[in-house]
Parts: sequence; structure tokens; C-alpha cells
Amino acid sequence: MMLKILFVCTGNICRSPIAEETFRRAVKARGLQRVIQCDSAATHAYHIGDLPDPRTRKNAESHGLQLTHHCRKLSGEDFSVFDYIVAMDYYNMENIQTISARSIGIKQSEENCFLYRKFDNVLQNKVMEVPDPYYGNSNNFEEVYQIVNRCAETFIDFLIDKHHL
Repeated sequence: MMLKILFVCTGNICRSPIAEETFRRAVKARGLQRVIQCDSAATHAYHIGDLPDPRTRKNAESHGLQLTHHCRKLSGEDFSVFDYIVAMDYYNMENIQTISARSIGIKQSEENCFLYRKFDNVLQNKVMEVPDPYYGNSNNFEEVYQIVNRCAETFIDFLIDKHHL
């Protein structure tokens, strides 16, 4: 069994690439890379083919991560390839559902398409979204890193329990 996870944000240059890479590192640390794979995508085509935002890459490097992902847009095929599609915020969740309805004729179930912050054990004021750091400063990029890094561990626990890994 191979589980495939897709992390999604607006442009695939800030939140979803760092979510992808922190998750990949956590998967590798647990020796699960043969049963769990991940990727990331955008709901909009603003940055297709680009590397993640330089500020995202700088933050990732400060945590020992190298981001080499090239931005891509969510496609209809993704709904049949990935077992879980994980949105960074409500806006992107709505866009995922719209793309799904247009591409394959149905919306995604809450069992396989949800907000990543659902797995954050340190929810502040019950905010379920990973904030978009694009218009912010380095502190905002660090906050996103901390959130997605926490979510990675809890999400893996969920996958282990649900799929008996």
C-alpha cells in the first residue's frame, strides 16, 4: 500500500512547499518513505514552474531543509492519484472543491480533503488555517514553518492509525 498526500495552497510558493518538505522529513524520520509519498500544488497558476518564494526557501534552509519543488497547478488527475488532498486555508479548500467538481464531477469528501491545521495540537484561538505569509516578514514564514512542522507529526500519527502502517 502506498499513500499519496498532496498539500495545496494558492500559489504553491509559500505554505504548501514547506508543508510538503516538513512532512517528507517526518515520514523519512519514521522510516515510512516506502509507504507514504507527498507533493504540493497550487489552486492558481500564478507561479507555475517557479521555485518556492525565496523567503520560504531561506526559512526552510534555516531548519535544514532544501526546497527544490517547482510550482504546479492542481489538476483533475490529482483527484485520482492522491489519497489525501490537504488545504492550507478555507479559500483553497473552496477552490479545491470547485476544481474537483469541474474536473471529475464531484466534490471531495471530508475524509480525504481537509484543512491541514486540523492536525495542529497548538491551535491558537481555534484558527484552523495556516496563515499566508506572502505579504508578511520573516516572522510570518517562521510561524508557518512551526505550524506545518507540528501538523506533520500528528498527521503521520493519524495515517499510521487509520491505515495500520
